Amino acid sequence: MLDRKQFLAGLSALAAAPRAASAQAAQGVTAEVADFVVSSRWDSLPADLVELSKKHILDSMGLALSGEKAETAPIVARYLATVGGGKTGAATVLGTGLRAPARFAAFANGVAIHADDYDDTQLAVAKDRVYGLLTHPSVTALPAALAMAEAAGKSGRDFMLAYHMGVEVECKVAEASNPRAYDGGFHSTGLFGVFGATVAAAKVKGLDAKGVRNALGVAGGEASGLRENFGTMTKPFQAGHAAEGGVMAADLAGLGWTAAENILEAQRGIFNAAGGGFDRNAIAGKLGKPWSLLTPGVSIKPYPSGSLTHPAMDEMTRLVRANNLKADDIAAIRVGASKPMLNTLIQHQPKTGLEAKFSMEYVMAVLVTDGKAGLAEFTDEAVNRSAVQALLRRVEFYNNPAADAAGTDKMRSIIEIRLKDGRTINGAVVDYARGSPQIPMSFDDEKDKFRDCAGYAGLAKAAAEQIIVQVQNLDRVADIRSLTRLMARA
Repeated sequence: MLDRKQFLAGLSALAAAPRAASAQAAQGVTAEVADFVVSSRWDSLPADLVELSKKHILDSMGLALSGEKAETAPIVARYLATVGGGKTGAATVLGTGLRAPARFAAFANGVAIHADDYDDTQLAVAKDRVYGLLTHPSVTALPAALAMAEAAGKSGRDFMLAYHMGVEVECKVAEASNPRAYDGGFHSTGLFGVFGATVAAAKVKGLDAKGVRNALGVAGGEASGLRENFGTMTKPFQAGHAAEGGVMAADLAGLGWTAAENILEAQRGIFNAAGGGFDRNAIAGKLGKPWSLLTPGVSIKPYPSGSLTHPAMDEMTRLVRANNLKADDIAAIRVGASKPMLNTLIQHQPKTGLEAKFSMEYVMAVLVTDGKAGLAEFTDEAVNRSAVQALLRRVEFYNNPAADAAGTDKMRSIIEIRLKDGRTINGAVVDYARGSPQIPMSFDDEKDKFRDCAGYAGLAKAAAEQIIVQVQNLDRVADIRSLTRLMARA
């Protein structure tokens, strides 16, 4: 029989058990992410990181404008009308005259930025990671941070700090994930982007560490996205949904909503559920050490198509120009790549612009027929031209063991062109494209890309130049609404 002292000791131990469990959870990577987000200050951002981010922010702004020309845009506008969107609202739907509650503005802007699959992309450094699982960090972090910052009348620095939290967390989480998640069909931008959006929104709201942990727990319940949707409107939906989910998660946590506070590392958390595990060392002690945007870097796309097509597109462009190639000259084109690349570029006979973005066959053909592959080359009409369709049927996209041997941290592409006169032209073996950290775009290059996107959207040149100047000086902007006003169109 227990004496009184033993009984009281037992009660004390039982009462302490939940606290001990909570403390144990707080030692995991979820808690480390929350502490990083809460403790980070503007002065902790390196000057070169701040300047680099302006290039990525300008990139997203241009894509928000051009994305309003995509076929998703009128559907999103009609949807917003059913959820409180219109001429009033807390946040701007970029490139339009619409406003909406912050969560819905984040959704609409995320869809627009990703609509052309032209937004920045994280690539891997670890050889067992599939291209960093190909997450697009700005498309989720930026809309969430911007909508929340605009609604609260925050400064350019407040917005940029929140944006950096989102990009850093999303990149580190994606890099840590077991490749099985991507290989099995998950779309990383939807699956992991919601965590980046959540911490970006939470930073603007000023949540404490417990609030951020709860917000991340809510985000875990929203994390989703499937690669089978590549080549359809639902791919950009998944990015927009992640941005919206981050705002919603932060808002709920700010109101006292509870969730699992160890959602990343838990036995039934996102890493184990989606991928069967993760590399803890890719996150633990690594947040901001170094910042992912700086090292290993995030690619800015030179073409509005899946990143895995880009090294081959650069090389095909070179070959076409060097040899003055025409479609009638070509008997066959062979493009060798790794198995993971074939597992992602799944549209072999595209009939729509969205499908063509994930078709190696199409991008090779259009570079020959048109000599370029910009926004205008990824419309349904452009894709279905008889000359392009005829040539893409002569393109073979196949698995080359030499590409597999190069490792999944490279996008190795091997091109062979067989001409009708019997000659064969072999391209250089390429692993990276322009815009990658290995071959980076300059700020002037990005300005040109922004101008092209703005022009495609029909924005006047003078207005485009005003936006460029505003983004270049964003860290000195007192109220982020001065930028969103420039980005709004009646």
